[in-house]
Amino acid sequence: MKFTVADLLDQLSTNDSVETAVIAKILKLTNKSDKQSLDIAIEALSKIGVLTRGEGDVIARTRNDEFIDARLRCSSKGFCFAIRDDGGDDIYVRDHQLNHAWNGDRVLVRITREGGRRRSPEGGVQCILERSTTSLLGQVERRDDQLFAVPLDDRMLTTIRLPNEAEEYLSSEDPTAVVEVLVDRYPIAQHPALGQVVRPLPLNGGPAADRDLLLTKAGLHQRPSPPRGSGKVPAAKGRIDLTDQPALLLRSWTDPSSPGLPAVHVEARDGGCRLWVHAPAVAERILGSNALDVWLRERMEALCLGENWQSLLQPSLNTTTCFQPGEVGEAVTVCMDVSHIGELTHWEFSLSTVKPVASVGVAQLKALDERKPKSRSIPVALKGIKDYLGQLETLRFCESCLRKHEQAQGFVQLDLCPPQLESLGDLRWVDPIGLRHRWIDASVSSDPQSLLQPLIRAADRAWQLHREALNLPGITTQTGDPDPSTLTDVAKSAIALELPLELDEEGSPSAQELIGVFTDSPHRRVLEQQLSHALPALNFEAVVPTSESPETEQTSPEDSPLEPGNAAVKTVEKTPSAPWCCPTLSYAHLVNQQILVSLLQDGKDRPTVRQKERLVLGRKGSEQDLNWALFTGSQNDKLKSLVSDRLVQRLNGRRRQVLELEKDLLSMVQARAAQPLVGLTTDGRISGVQSYGFFVEVGESRVEGLVHVSSLNDDWYEYRSRQNRLVGRKNKRVYQLGDTVQVRVIKVDVLRNQIDLEVNPADVDGSHDETETNPALSVTMSDQ
Repeated sequence: MKFTVADLLDQLSTNDSVETAVIAKILKLTNKSDKQSLDIAIEALSKIGVLTRGEGDVIARTRNDEFIDARLRCSSKGFCFAIRDDGGDDIYVRDHQLNHAWNGDRVLVRITREGGRRRSPEGGVQCILERSTTSLLGQVERRDDQLFAVPLDDRMLTTIRLPNEAEEYLSSEDPTAVVEVLVDRYPIAQHPALGQVVRPLPLNGGPAADRDLLLTKAGLHQRPSPPRGSGKVPAAKGRIDLTDQPALLLRSWTDPSSPGLPAVHVEARDGGCRLWVHAPAVAERILGSNALDVWLRERMEALCLGENWQSLLQPSLNTTTCFQPGEVGEAVTVCMDVSHIGELTHWEFSLSTVKPVASVGVAQLKALDERKPKSRSIPVALKGIKDYLGQLETLRFCESCLRKHEQAQGFVQLDLCPPQLESLGDLRWVDPIGLRHRWIDASVSSDPQSLLQPLIRAADRAWQLHREALNLPGITTQTGDPDPSTLTDVAKSAIALELPLELDEEGSPSAQELIGVFTDSPHRRVLEQQLSHALPALNFEAVVPTSESPETEQTSPEDSPLEPGNAAVKTVEKTPSAPWCCPTLSYAHLVNQQILVSLLQDGKDRPTVRQKERLVLGRKGSEQDLNWALFTGSQNDKLKSLVSDRLVQRLNGRRRQVLELEKDLLSMVQARAAQPLVGLTTDGRISGVQSYGFFVEVGESRVEGLVHVSSLNDDWYEYRSRQNRLVGRKNKRVYQLGDTVQVRVIKVDVLRNQIDLEVNPADVDGSHDETETNPALSVTMSDQ
């Protein structure tokens, strides 16, 4: 079928009816079989109450609050939940209510049982809106004289029937044999899913083969070819010439195909600083190019594969928009005044031309850190930027002010940087746009992109406040509050480790309070890892104003800083942000930059042509003097068309795919690094405790392996969840979160990223007797 149910529903509304022939034309359904599929889909959706079919073959969307749009998330143990797009409670879906939906599918769910205080609501899948899996990785097995593909992803609770030609790929012949399977038909009623083997994939073919395998697993291995052309050349008219400004490029990535990043310049001013962020002018090259824009919508994001990249932009456009030292480039600029406490007191957006003077990399910042404060000699690594060392120090001061302001507002900052393995390539460095994690990355003095990240966040925050003031559409990032139950678990772990923390009557401290307690603890990393699970995912949201007049009264965190002790904002990006600075990395940034450029180029800056004085539309406070329409009706409609719920759903879906790919790449590299350790004994730290054993981080790669409880044959161990520990019944030996243990690496399964460990029998320092712990814990942390 050439269309999904989601594609069909996107063309319908509850207010207006549409002829079936019009829908077929929009979906580009020309042959008879495709139109028959459309009729079947409409008939089925009508029967379950999603559509209404009227006379004259017209259809409309039914207003039905019983149906909930959600994304299915399954576990390897068979538990499935529908994750709601509206942020409501997750809905538990039993296996007989899945209706053949798979992990990751977008579905419509109807609640069959309301939730209770400690019980999730239950429901059933009524309709599959969009399949997330078109091909998968699997192994071929024979069952009852039939060949099936068993997915490697154990969250896929299904098998795919294969033709007899797949016999040559049987895993019984080669246990490591992995194949890519294309789904030809999804399961329906009593009929199983059908598929075919597309190609075998080598498991030990080197780094390139590993990347290909993981791209295939993520469904990102077949990306459409770029259209011809490299977009329009940005207009010179209306641009401010800033080529004399000594702007710097802060860049940790070393791969030549990596995306371009903003240039920055800073000057000390009135106890704070004035900061310029110059973003590559990508939107002006895309505007009006429908083919290029459609292609970019399919790609959505640039992919970092460690040692190389798949850029968002076509190679020629990626090169053109990447700033180079000594070369003039077009930019979209914001100039911001930052106070000594990190507040944005003023800003102004403009189109500009810039000429960066130097690029600052990891080697330069390491040399700057190692240089003595009063030393007159300049290390070799710093000689190329010796004239800009003062500006670098001012940039660090500006970064510090912005970070302190974010922390004062309750944003969560964690120090969970990846291991510094050469084989990770560009994945070692901080993500400059901050979309990789659900928290703010702690400052890393030797990483230029760590210095750049808070500067980009400040520019995004400035545009969000300006966009709101002028009532413009946009794509924002938003997240919810941390999970209180997980925060309580982290608090109990901290108390079990004898850290100075007192719980109130509710027993749920804020994330900031927890971070303050274990900042200087040797167990900080394992506690921060546990805390990270409490933080909700960061999602894109579509904002389309209903009124065309700007709001003149604005209340923002910049104008009204939080009072001390106010924990209303407990996690990163609680206040929405409108990202726009890195259109080379994300389509969401590109959309917001298109709206910003439209404001600067097409916005009406005076009520009539007779009035000589023009309003600076990019300046803070311009909405106070604006009493006329910014855009014509057609221009408004065009801007609003850039933003839609459907686009945001796809952006969030692609974001999840990319995050899973990066996680798998890291796990694969770590597993490869652990292979030489098989049979060896090494030190590690317990990073998690469960009823079935405990996890240990070992080696320079920080790979996490499992010591299964069945291998602890010196005693019978009981799991005490409230203390995050395993305790021996007879010897009272304790294995607890944060403990150092000696373990032996038994097995490394690179395919499933599973590391099997066992405790070194000679190790007596890695565990301790339960009587050594604080006696008060038996009261404070008693099992319930």
